[in-house]
Amino acid sequence: MSRKNKRRSLLGKSDDGDPLSVVVNLFDVAMVFAVSLMVAMVMHMNMTEIFGKEDFSIVKNPGKDNMEIITKEGNKINKYTPSKDQTKSGNKGRKVGIAYELENGEIIYVPE
Repeated sequence: MSRKNKRRSLLGKSDDGDPLSVVVNLFDVAMVFAVSLMVAMVMHMNMTEIFGKEDFSIVKNPGKDNMEIITKEGNKINKYTPSKDQTKSGNKGRKVGIAYELENGEIIYVPE
């Protein structure tokens, strides 16, 4: 077999008989695109601390009816949403400290 024929036989072999090979390739591209969108969203929302090892708390919509508190402790992420039923149940809390906001925006908590 000459060199030219060998090259043609290698180039001529393909998986044209398998129509699902195109679908598999499209699935791979879609997965890469979805992961890149998720990474871009996390970077845009400045929420990269979710992937770090430090513990944190986030308060969404503070003081409003749809307020949520999201905390991360170790590898566990907790979401707490206060409901109106909690205030009607008769459970009452107690004052545990005072929070002060400084001019630079930093908040200091002083326990009582």
